[in-house]
Formats: sequence, structure tokens, C-alpha cells
Amino acid sequence: MSGAYEPRDGGVYPAQVVLEPVPGWRPPRRSVWNLIGWLFLLVILVGSLLLNVGLWILLLLRSAELEEGIVKRHFSHTKGATNQVVILTIEGAMVGGEKFFKKQIDLLRKDDRVKAVVLRINSPGGLVSAADFMFHQLRQLGQERKIPIVVSMGGMAASGGYYVAMAVGEQSDTIFAEPTTFTGSIGVIIPHYDLSQLLEKWGVKEDSIASHRLKGMGSITRPMTDEERQIFQGLVDDAFRRFKEVIKQGRPKFRANPEALDKLATGQLFTSQQALHHGLVDKIGYLEDAVQRAIELAGLTPEEVEVLRYDRQPTLVDLLLGPDVSTPAMDLAALLDTTAPRAYYLCTRLPPLVSSYSPER
Repeated sequence: MSGAYEPRDGGVYPAQVVLEPVPGWRPPRRSVWNLIGWLFLLVILVGSLLLNVGLWILLLLRSAELEEGIVKRHFSHTKGATNQVVILTIEGAMVGGEKFFKKQIDLLRKDDRVKAVVLRINSPGGLVSAADFMFHQLRQLGQERKIPIVVSMGGMAASGGYYVAMAVGEQSDTIFAEPTTFTGSIGVIIPHYDLSQLLEKWGVKEDSIASHRLKGMGSITRPMTDEERQIFQGLVDDAFRRFKEVIKQGRPKFRANPEALDKLATGQLFTSQQALHHGLVDKIGYLEDAVQRAIELAGLTPEEVEVLRYDRQPTLVDLLLGPDVSTPAMDLAALLDTTAPRAYYLCTRLPPLVSSYSPER
């Protein structure tokens, strides 16, 4: 190593320092004990993570009953009471989840302890078939078990969400909307986009081979013809007529005055106060008010009832990342599904662009 000072520009500066390796020196080898130590720490970390997840699951299910993949959580009133009121929740767009909904209905069918159901709806609607399936299952449950169904609307119970609410039947004071609820949006839509001009700029032309000119009707690669539009309008009109008939089942006043329903069935959203004024809902109230009404209709007192809430059994992914984390699959099946013409009872300005179907939700 050299460290002498050298004159530079009339001044004295330190010379460049050069470090030379010591003859015979070698870097130390990693001991096998170091590797064992690191592996031991890794095992401890993984074990700690699994232990915490296990404790979380136990804590999550501590006051709940698990049956057929459904978690029954205590919500309010007398814990352990023989008589039960169950809260079923419809959350988000109705673009799947019929399997889990049917599983809940089947569980209610065979549980004689359940004396009433409160349907909690926070949904903008969705597929016509999904909304109609849920409506049918609820109506059938009420008729078979002879138990009352009361609706509690959350932030939004529009279009298909309102459709399902009609499962309450003709019983009075059974549809509750919160002060901030948006509801209504009575109507049907089949989304369609014309991308022909965009594709023309890209030099893309449709060259499909079909058995009939109507086989590809509604294609996004060309403008819709008058014949196709008339056919689609007929599909929408049929679904719209069914929507209004379902409303007449749940709102008897509109059977006697169908013109009043026609004035409301424009796709317009209503506030809870407007909906109450027009007779679309019965009461302004919260979930606990709907629960109290269900107890009354069941002929019970609050002291002899336990209110439960049914939820989907959480998976490990739900526990680690949260139940709302989803990764829609952008595969060929999902892509083809988005191009199929579908009718929606849906309050939106942007129809779904990817499939978000999940068989367990």
C-alpha cells in the first residue's frame, strides 16, 4: 500500500491508495451450521404463519356454527335460543353465485328452528336468469315452509336487486329501505357495442361462416340491422313484461293500477323517500327494523329468538388476502362469454367486460 503525498498544482495531496491482498488469504467458507441455522429460522417463520392462520380461523368460528360450507354467525338477540331468524345477504352484481345461494336455501328448508328470513340486498342487479333464480328459490321457500320473508335494502337494491325483493309476496310492511338507499331502475338491457369503424381502421374484417344470417346477430364487428334490432327488442320486451308481472306479485297495488307501474318502470333510480311515496317500498328503516318486523310476523318475542347471519365458509386465500380479492380469468371461455348477447336487470352504464362468475359466491 502506498500512501506518500505528491505535489499537485502547487499543493500537496495524498497519493492513490492501493490495497493488495495478503498472500495466502482466502475468504471464509460458509459453515454447514450456518445453513442449518437459516433453515431453522425459515421453519420457525412458516410455523408461526400457519399457527397465526389457525388461531385466526378458530377465532373466526368461535361463536359460529359451520354446516355444509356455510358459517352461521350470531348476529343479535338471545344466543342459543331455539327459534331463529336468518339473514341472507345478496351483495354485488348478480353474475354468478347461484350455487351458494341454493345451498343456503336448502339449509333453510330442512331447519325447523328457522321461523323467518331477512333478505339483505345491496346489489345493482345483474343477469336476468340469476335474479329470477334467486326470486324463485325464495318464493318456493316461503310457500313450502310458510315462513315470512322481510327485505332490508342497503345502499342499492336496483333492477335485479328490486326484482328479488318481490319474493316477500303480498304481506304488508315487509320491504325496508335505508334513508340512503337507491332503488328502482325497473327495466331490461342487452348491451351492444358497434366496433366496426375501429376495426376498419385496423384493417380487420369479419369473415365468419354461419348456417343463417341471424346466427351472428348482434356482432360487434358491424352495425346492427333493423331485423336484428327488432328481434333483440322482442327479447327485451318479454323480459320486461315478466319484470312487471313479478312486481305485481309483490306489490298488489300495481295489479289494480298497472298504469302507475308503467310510469315508474322507465329504468329510473329512486331515493328511498321517492320509492316510499310511489309504493315501491313499505318503510324507511335499517336492518334491525327489518329483523324486528320478521320476529313480529313469526309470532315471536325478541327474547325467544336468535338472529343468525349466513356467510360463505372462508378459504385460506380469504383469510390471507381478504374475502373481496378476486382475479377474473381472462381465458378463452371468459372472452367468448362476454361476446354472447345477454339480458340484464342491471343498473349500470358499463356492462361487465369480463366474466366474474364464481360457483361459491
